[in-house]
Amino acid sequence: MKIAILGVGTVGSGVLEVLEQNASIIAARAGESITPVAALVRDKSKAKENVKHLKVYDDFDELIENDEIDVFVELIGGVDLPYKMIKKLLSKGKAVVTANKALLAYHRSELESLAGEIPFGFEASVAGGIPIIKALREGLAANHINSITGILNGTCNYILTNMMNKGLAFDEVLKTAQELGYAEADPTFDVGGFDAAHKLLILASIAYKLDAKPDDILIEGISDISAEDIYFASEFGYTIKLLAVAKRNENNLELRVHPALLSKDKMIAKVDGVMNAISVVGDQVGESLYYGAGAGSRATASAVISDLIDIARKIKTPMLGYKDKGLDSGLKLLKSDEISSKFYLRLKVRDELGVIAKITNIMSANGVSIDSFLQKPNSNGGDATIYFTTHTCKSAQMKALIDAIRILDFVVGEPFVIRIEK
Repeated sequence: MKIAILGVGTVGSGVLEVLEQNASIIAARAGESITPVAALVRDKSKAKENVKHLKVYDDFDELIENDEIDVFVELIGGVDLPYKMIKKLLSKGKAVVTANKALLAYHRSELESLAGEIPFGFEASVAGGIPIIKALREGLAANHINSITGILNGTCNYILTNMMNKGLAFDEVLKTAQELGYAEADPTFDVGGFDAAHKLLILASIAYKLDAKPDDILIEGISDISAEDIYFASEFGYTIKLLAVAKRNENNLELRVHPALLSKDKMIAKVDGVMNAISVVGDQVGESLYYGAGAGSRATASAVISDLIDIARKIKTPMLGYKDKGLDSGLKLLKSDEISSKFYLRLKVRDELGVIAKITNIMSANGVSIDSFLQKPNSNGGDATIYFTTHTCKSAQMKALIDAIRILDFVVGEPFVIRIEK
C-alpha cells in the first residue's frame, strides 16, 4: 500500500521514522508493506532530508493526480485548507487518515457524509497514542455511554501538576513548558481549553451521535488559577485538573471543558505531567480507564499507522461508529447556564466586621448554599482571602451570585470560580 504524507512536520517525520523502523512488524500485521512514496511540503527547496527519497510536491493539485497513491495522510493542521484538500481527495475516492482535531471539531459530520464507504481514519486526533477512538467505536459499541471524563491536554496537565506538587506559579511553569517544547509560543489554544474541547467533541460524536460545535459547549481555561487555589485544594484533599467531560443524564447531555477540583482518591486525579487519561463509563461494562502519551511524534505516529493498517486490512468501520445514519439519540445538549455542579469560590475582601454574614446572605438570596468555608490566615493584616464550596446548583445561579458579589464595596478584585467534579 502506497501512501503520501501531507505535511512533514513533527508528526509527519514521526510517521516516516516508525514506518521505517517497524516495517517488518507493520507489514506482518497489515498483510502488506505500507510504503511512503510522496510528500507535500510548502517549499521544495527547503524540504527536509527525511523526504528526499520520496517524490516531493509543493502543489496539492499536482499530487492528487498521482494515481499510484492509495492513502493520503493529512498532517498539515488548521481547518480551512485541509478541509478543502480532503474534500477533493474524497471526491476522487481516495482513502484519508488525519490527526487534525480542529478540522474534525468543525467538519466531522460533513466529512462523514462525503466519505461514505471510503476509509477515513482519525485515531491520532484524540489523545495521541491512546486508542480511545477504537475503544469507543468498536470495543464499547454494545454500550450506552453514561460519561466520558478526560485529561486531554498534556500542556495543561504539566502546568497544573507542577503548580500542585511544587507550589510554582502559573507563569513560571508555563515558561518552563515552553522551553521544554510542551507549550507553544502562543499557548492560548492549550491553556484556554480549546484543544481539549475539540477532542471532546470528536469523542462525543462517537459516543452520542451528536454534531455539536465548539461554540455550543462550555469552555474555560486554566490561566487564572493561582497559588491561593492550590492552597485550598491541598487543604481539602483535592487536586486541580483541566477536565473534558461528557455526561448523560436521562435525555440531557452535558459537554464541558474546564478546570475542576477533583478528589485525590480518583484514579484520573493521579495522572500527572504531560500524560493523558480518559475514563469512560458504559451502561454494561462500567468504568474503564485509558492512559498514555497524549502527544509526541512517535505516540501520534503510532495512532496514524494503526489507521493505515486497518485500511490495508480492508476493515470497514463507520467513520463515526454508526451504520444507521438516521438514528436519533434523543439527547438534548444542555446550555452552559443549565449545567449543574458543585462550585468552589475564592474571594479577596477587606477584613471588616460582618463581611462573611453579608456574603452568605447574598448566596442564600441567589439559591446557592454553602458546603464548606475557609478563611486563610493573614499574618500581615490587610485584605483576607476566603473560600467557599457550594452544594449543587446551576451555572446560571452561580453567575447571578458572582454579579451580585463583584459590586460589593468590600470585595477586592474579581471573584474566582471553578467547578468541583464528583
